[in-house]
Amino acid sequence: MSCAGYDFWLLDLDGTLVDVEQSYIYEVFDSIGKRLGVTFTDRESELVWYGIGEARNDLLAEKGVEPERFWEVFHRVEDATRRARATFLYEDASALVPSLSGPVGVVTHCQEHLAGPVLSALDIADWFDTVVCCTDETGWKPDPRPVRKAMAELGVDDEQSGVLVGDDPQDIGAAQNAGLDAVHVRRRAYDRLSPSLRDGGSFSSMGADERVSSLAELASV
Repeated sequence: MSCAGYDFWLLDLDGTLVDVEQSYIYEVFDSIGKRLGVTFTDRESELVWYGIGEARNDLLAEKGVEPERFWEVFHRVEDATRRARATFLYEDASALVPSLSGPVGVVTHCQEHLAGPVLSALDIADWFDTVVCCTDETGWKPDPRPVRKAMAELGVDDEQSGVLVGDDPQDIGAAQNAGLDAVHVRRRAYDRLSPSLRDGGSFSSMGADERVSSLAELASV
């Protein structure tokens, strides 16, 4: 696949373009666990953080924690400055995104008060023509509404060829529901979380139009 094949690009943020140091995840979940009266192992912390498929809700249910209560505490614990300081940019993202022609946007579950400082700290905010942070009002991937919102802000429509690149089934679903091509980038961070994700696992039936192990593959001709 070549990046020359699309009129516009939409990209997920966390786990696709950027990620956080593992130590930060463990610190956050240590604080969350103390407030909720539960304990998260390192593996459980990563599993909930990345939220692969239904794994997050399944684990919270096992611990007797309502998702609404979890997110309430999560947002109290997270600090934008600390989050930005712990976030790093994937090398393949720094190779791909500046090379893209046409409008480029981000559609992310990362909230605006966190996404803004992260993009600023990494000095990549000017890479994107729009950044849509999902909310209850805009909808959450795989709902196509945030994708449609990003397309409107980019000034593109269904007559133009577009793609959404992400690392999670929710990204693939959002692309398909919005009528875009879907590219799944497989990040190694997921391999250690569940044996079912190794060698393709549950991602093998996601239905993505293209699967890559590196974003650099998207820039190849």
